Amino acid sequence: MIHDQSLNESSVESPKAVTVAVTIYHNPACATSRNTLALIRNAGIEPTIIEYLKTPPARPVLRELLERMNTRPRDILREKGTPCAELGLASPDLSDEQLIEALLAHPILINRPIVVTPLGVKLCRPSEAVLDILPLPQLGAFTKEDGERVIDERGKRV
Repeated sequence: MIHDQSLNESSVESPKAVTVAVTIYHNPACATSRNTLALIRNAGIEPTIIEYLKTPPARPVLRELLERMNTRPRDILREKGTPCAELGLASPDLSDEQLIEALLAHPILINRPIVVTPLGVKLCRPSEAVLDILPLPQLGAFTKEDGERVIDERGKRV
């Protein structure tokens, strides 16, 4: 179990929102992260939002996220818009531990958004990947910020 107090908390934002343990490791400056958050809310869920650049995951939490995603640190390493190249992190010689150390020291290197639900943990790129782990259906139509229609009026994937 991930030992992050926020993973067990949910709040109700509107009368139709329900309490379901969903957490998003979010960057509000990222369109993919914003779209993912909007899809979660389109299911009537108000998630726990962790702005991971302000509140990076602790080492045990990061390890647990990786384990639950069945992935390695390199798989969540963000290269674009980060100091990845300057830090020499593209080198295949680096161990998982060295990469975890870099992710903890520079949270901007963690690709986003990572979503935790009762059905799993996933790096949600593209944003509609969150639909695979949401425990509730979409409540209505949804169009991403770029105009791409993802969910129709009946709450079904397009």
